[in-house]
Amino acid sequence: MTIKSPQTLVAEAIKTVKTISPDEALKLNNENKCHLIDIREEIELEKQGRIENSFPIPRGMLEFSIHPESVFVQNNNLDLSKEIVLFCAGGARSALAAKSLQEMGFNNVSHVEGGFGLMEQSGFKVI
Repeated sequence: MTIKSPQTLVAEAIKTVKTISPDEALKLNNENKCHLIDIREEIELEKQGRIENSFPIPRGMLEFSIHPESVFVQNNNLDLSKEIVLFCAGGARSALAAKSLQEMGFNNVSHVEGGFGLMEQSGFKVI
């Protein structure tokens, strides 16, 4: 039996998902063409802050929360026809998460290269 490393899984995901730069994500956000989904854990949000206008959904709950019939989508009036832009701290978890959403049937999904760290440096407002 061969066990793939997390790095291998991330590399495979990056080959199949759309990766965008923080600048591209900022442009999409400013034009109201996407929903920014922050998949970092609650402790990360508390320590580092969060991107203004982003929706926090911890990675472990993403597939359950982003389903069109979920309470989260309905309560937040998420328009799932807009691009779903995922980000984490550095880009690895969001690549895996984007691949998972593609497997669910979402076509308009991407993840931010460099994650929260680069987004903070690229003009996103942290609250």
